[in-house]
Amino acid sequence: MESGRFKALAVVMALAAAAGLLWLLLGRPGMNGGSEERRGGARPAPVEVAEIERGPIELRRTFSGTLEAQAKFVVAPKVSGRIERLAVDLGDEVRRGQVVAELDNDEYKQAVAQARAELEVARANLSEARSALATAGRGFDRVETLRERGVASEAQLDAARAEHLAKQAQLEVAQAQVSRAEAALETANIRLGYTKITADWTSGDGRRVVAERYANQGETVSANTPLMLIVELDPITGVFFVTERDYAKMKPGQPVSLSTDAFPGEEFQGLIDRIAPVFRQETRQARVEVTVDNPKWRLKPGMFIRATVVLELVAEATIVPEQALVTRDGRAGVFVLDEDGPTVRWRDVRVGILDGGRAQVEGEGLAGRVVTLGQQLVDDGSAVSVSGGEGDGAGAPQ
Repeated sequence: MESGRFKALAVVMALAAAAGLLWLLLGRPGMNGGSEERRGGARPAPVEVAEIERGPIELRRTFSGTLEAQAKFVVAPKVSGRIERLAVDLGDEVRRGQVVAELDNDEYKQAVAQARAELEVARANLSEARSALATAGRGFDRVETLRERGVASEAQLDAARAEHLAKQAQLEVAQAQVSRAEAALETANIRLGYTKITADWTSGDGRRVVAERYANQGETVSANTPLMLIVELDPITGVFFVTERDYAKMKPGQPVSLSTDAFPGEEFQGLIDRIAPVFRQETRQARVEVTVDNPKWRLKPGMFIRATVVLELVAEATIVPEQALVTRDGRAGVFVLDEDGPTVRWRDVRVGILDGGRAQVEGEGLAGRVVTLGQQLVDDGSAVSVSGGEGDGAGAPQ
């Protein structure tokens, strides 16, 4: 038992002696790295750098949205009836004023014929009333002459006058009946015309396309029942929503670049047309509408889009890679490589526009090259060894 403990203690002491010898050989001042420490203190930190640029930079925002038809026209009959024919169907092109559907018109033709007959009766009554008035007029004149001669009495003259006035009234009634019959005939003709349903939109492009069909041939529909939806595709409207942060930088006429999954790699250009003056309470966002030319009707309502807008442009800015930005003690800054030696200096910066990995910065002493990798290894005045990229080997200690 005692001999075993003695052997274990001997092994531990031997390992401790070996560790001490290794420390003397590798870690003791004057051995291996000692010459480097005597020459320059701590070893230079390996970093990568990039040039600080001067040039334009843009603040871009990309919003998700959808396409909508700029104008919609719902085709609906003004009278009830059975659909006898649908002239167009889903996806068909429609011209302004084109007949798109017809209703069974037998009943309306009969109404026209009846109104025309009633008009003829009214005109006959008018002719009769005119004749009766003329007869009464001659009788009144004759009695009036006899009264002047003393042959007819005053009562006879009054009766003749009353008869003449009655015939005048009957003539006026007959004339009114003719006017009413003419109006009834016109109404019947108009209702007959309504059995041919036309696409009569008033503004925009003269050609559109059938987007939806709600009824089928042979169905009986009532007045104002939607039959189909016709939409305008050129131009088309892109719609997206913005938050308060970007709202103030939007204005009508601002260019917008749109892309959609239907045409990968292709961009469509548009202009902001309308900006909502209020924010939706549910989302705290405002609606923005973009007008996009669509001459070949490639873009369709309902497509998902990504709308990119340039909100701000700085023509001459100091630009560094975004990965060069560092936050130390709550301050933003970068490490700039000294031109005279292999050291870096901390520079406080104010960060502006961020665009695709590039950052606009403002501050003092921003020239030359900036550290983009290895910032966690350095402080203000630290020695560095530049490696990688265009600066490979530059700034290495001599």
